[in-house]
Amino acid sequence: MRCREPATATVQVDTGHVRVTRWDFNPGAETGWHRHGWLYVVVPVTDGTLLIELPGGQTLTAELKAGVAYSRDAGVEHNVVNAGAAPLSFVETEVKGLPG
Repeated sequence: MRCREPATATVQVDTGHVRVTRWDFNPGAETGWHRHGWLYVVVPVTDGTLLIELPGGQTLTAELKAGVAYSRDAGVEHNVVNAGAAPLSFVETEVKGLPG
């Protein structure tokens, strides 16, 4: 069993339509295992390297560039770890179900 420092999640907006959370990671910090219930968009605040732990023991790395956004569909399950030597931050916007 691994014990890592938790990343800090600060909810900035939470409405019926979206939730915006800023994530701040010290080196080696993690989100903890979670599953995304909604489509989400991530905008890195800083450059950095993430280690993504996936179900079944698989891992991958992702290079973040400040200001370069990416999105993922609902259903993604993972643990996200700051694999770099410097703190990193990103803002995650979850899009809640909308009629239409």
